[in-house]
Amino acid sequence: MPKPFYRPRRLRSSHLLRAMVRETRLSPLDFIYPLFACPGEGVKREIPSMPGNYHFSVDRLVEECHQVRSLGIPAVLLFGIPPSKDAEGSGAYAEEGIIPSAVRAVKAAVPDLLVITDVCLCEYTSHGHCGRVQDGDVDNDPTLELLARTALVYARAGADLIAPSDMMDGRVEAIRDRLDDHGFEKTPILSYAAKYASGFYGPFREAADSAPQFGDRRSYQMDPANQREALREVALDIEEGTDIVMVKPAMPYLDVIYRVRTEFNLPVAAYQVSGEYSALVAAHRNGWLDEALTILESLTCIRRAGADWIITYFAKAAVKLLQGQAAAGS
Repeated sequence: MPKPFYRPRRLRSSHLLRAMVRETRLSPLDFIYPLFACPGEGVKREIPSMPGNYHFSVDRLVEECHQVRSLGIPAVLLFGIPPSKDAEGSGAYAEEGIIPSAVRAVKAAVPDLLVITDVCLCEYTSHGHCGRVQDGDVDNDPTLELLARTALVYARAGADLIAPSDMMDGRVEAIRDRLDDHGFEKTPILSYAAKYASGFYGPFREAADSAPQFGDRRSYQMDPANQREALREVALDIEEGTDIVMVKPAMPYLDVIYRVRTEFNLPVAAYQVSGEYSALVAAHRNGWLDEALTILESLTCIRRAGADWIITYFAKAAVKLLQGQAAAGS
C-alpha cells in the first residue's frame, strides 16, 4: 500500500500541535451576556426554565455586571421586566422605566462595560406582541414611532448600543433618524436583522412573560425555511443605517450566519437563544452530554460560521472553561 503524501493526523498528535493549527479560537471578547432587570431591591430570582439565569433587581444587576466585567466579558444585553404592562407597551419608553434605570446604574458603577439595550415592545405589552395591535394584527408603521421613542430613552440613559429586535419594516431607519436628530449620531445600532419565528424562544418568553396572548409572530418574524430572505433583510437594515447585524437563533441557522458573513462587510452577531441554552443544560443535567465539551463546541461552531460576537447565556461559564484550558495548557 503506497504511503499517503500527507497524513492529517500528524498535526493532531498533541494538544500543543492542535492548538497551534486551530483555525477558530474563542475569546472572552467574543461574548455578550444577556441579563434580565426587574423591579424591587435585593432580588435575584432564578428563572425555572433557564437554570443559572436570574431576574435581577437593579442593585443586584450591578453586582452581576461587576462580575461579568471581571471575567473579561465586554458587554451585556439588557431585557426589562416591567412592574405592569399595557396595550401600548408604555413601560418600554418610560424615562424612569426599568431599563433606563438599569442602564444608568450599570454605567455609573461599571463604566467600562458596554451596555446594549434590546428595543422591542413584547416584554411590555399586555398582549405580548412586538408592536401596536390594530384589528388583531401588529400595525407596522405606528409601531415605528414607539420603537424610536424607546431607543431615544435608552440612549439618553447612557446605552452604548441600541438593539432593535422587533422585526418591523423600516425600524432601523426610524431609530437612526430619531437618534441622529437628538444628538446621538455616535450611538451604534445592532439590528436583529434576520430574526426567525423560532420554536427555540420558549424559555425566554417564560422569563419575560412575553408569550403572545393571541396568534403568533409569524407575520413579522422570518420563516425558518428561508435563507435568501435573510440576506434581503440584512441588506435592508444596512441601507437604513445599522452598524452591526444579527442572526437569531444561532445554531439552527449556521448556514445563514455563514451567508451573511460572506456577503456583507459589517460585523455579524449571533444569538445563542434561550432554547438552545436550556436544551443543552437539560442534557448536561441528565448526563447525556459533556457540559464543558458541548458549551465550547457549540460556541466554536457559531464563531466558525462567521459570527464576530456571540450573545449567549453561557458567556460566564465559557470564559471560566477557557481560563481552565489556558491554565492546563490545552
